[in-house]
Amino acid sequence: MIEPSLILLIIAIAFGAFLILKSLKNFVINAIVGLIILFLANALLDLGIGYSWLVVLICGIGGVIGALLVILLHILGFGI
Repeated sequence: MIEPSLILLIIAIAFGAFLILKSLKNFVINAIVGLIILFLANALLDLGIGYSWLVVLICGIGGVIGALLVILLHILGFGI
């Protein structure tokens, strides 16, 4: 017979894995949308913004707002 504490541990692990995957999905969607905006800004305005890990992280956390922040910082001369 399975002990109740083992069942609770399995439920807690499954719930934690669900939360991690859900937040990871949101991060990936934000990163893709932000990078598309950066790509379009580079293509249309010829800004020359590079795609470093920091830029991807900012776009992943901030999404559209993060991409606009990276563009604004680049225009102001604070290249990332």
